[in-house]
Amino acid sequence: MIAVRASSALAFSACLVTLLAMAGTSASAQSATSSGNPSSAAPGKSAGDAGAATSGDAPTTSVDDILAGEEDVLAGTAYSYDPGTRRDPFKSLLAAKTKTERKGALPDGIPGLLIEEIDLTGIFHTSRGFVAQVLASNKEKSYLIREGDQLYDGDVVSISQNEVVFKQIVNDPTVIKPFREVIKKLSP
Repeated sequence: MIAVRASSALAFSACLVTLLAMAGTSASAQSATSSGNPSSAAPGKSAGDAGAATSGDAPTTSVDDILAGEEDVLAGTAYSYDPGTRRDPFKSLLAAKTKTERKGALPDGIPGLLIEEIDLTGIFHTSRGFVAQVLASNKEKSYLIREGDQLYDGDVVSISQNEVVFKQIVNDPTVIKPFREVIKKLSP
């Protein structure tokens, strides 16, 4: 058995050496069965099983490919990273994100408003609480929204004297929370 105490690259190399040794054992078992000597086949397998499991050179070529990839990583010409549930640290955070295309037209009225595309134009105090007036992105229509109203990509959380707080739904797998808080302030 090989004792490995260094980095994971050495552990990976030790696994490959073990795989190569096993492939060599299977190849010798196959040559023994093809020569008509089934007693020298791999223990625990019949002569037919040993020949069926190692037909062709596919395992040897895949191991060679793995070794070539490992050499590129160790030489510094390539990298290998398994992010799991984390983001890839090698991808730029400053790179522009592509906007997702919407399927079909937005609904009419308040349910069709996007949080990023509305402008806050006024806040009114009524007997039932605050009401905010927002201007749609096409600058043709103005809407009155209240706390709890649903927009296309989120909802209105709260309205105070000078700001409106939205909870916007985010479809980004790299963030922990599936929403973000957007605050639009009333300009004096």
